[in-house]
Amino acid sequence: MTTLIAPSMLSSNFARLADELAAIERAGADWIHLDVMDGHFVPNITFGPPVIKAMRPYSKLLFDVHLMIAPADPFLEAFAEAGADLISVHAEAGPHLDRSLQAIRGLGKQAGVVLNPSTPAEAIEYVLDRVDLVLLMTVNPGFGGQAFIPAVVEKVKRVKAMIGDRPIRIEIDGGVTPETAPLVVAAGADVLVAGSAVFKGGTEDAYAKNIAAIRASVA
Repeated sequence: MTTLIAPSMLSSNFARLADELAAIERAGADWIHLDVMDGHFVPNITFGPPVIKAMRPYSKLLFDVHLMIAPADPFLEAFAEAGADLISVHAEAGPHLDRSLQAIRGLGKQAGVVLNPSTPAEAIEYVLDRVDLVLLMTVNPGFGGQAFIPAVVEKVKRVKAMIGDRPIRIEIDGGVTPETAPLVVAAGADVLVAGSAVFKGGTEDAYAKNIAAIRASVA
């Protein structure tokens, strides 16, 4: 699969979200990654369905919504209606992962499972038939700008082997830079979430150069 770059809007200027969305799309982004945090499942709070709904008219790109919330199930419909195209939930975010994935697909959306650095790959073993994406955290979730955890590279290889020939994408989130991106892509990842590494510089030209640098590192 072609390697895709999904800038995380967590690192954008929240006072200029519409402009930032347009800039990042022109700069070469493939997807838009939206980190939803509840201050409970992770130690931070970001935004919810109303903000995603307000953002939706300003981009034609796929909205990749990463729910760092628990419980997730009561909010799936709201995020779907807000404009999410792909909704990912953490393996620990509810008592029945299979049910959560069924619900996401029942809303007409792509479904993803998220594994924290300490969550074993085996957590997805019996739900792969309901999954469109596996998101592997290479930092502990909750804050941007953290350092990449190298031990997760081996888990990427394990997940890739488990997926086999299924059309399931492997996404990496956390500490992605031109230096770390080749490690995870070589292991089997094909979607790279990058926040700080994309939005540093604060201008559209800077975003384009940053995205190009990550893309060139895995070419």
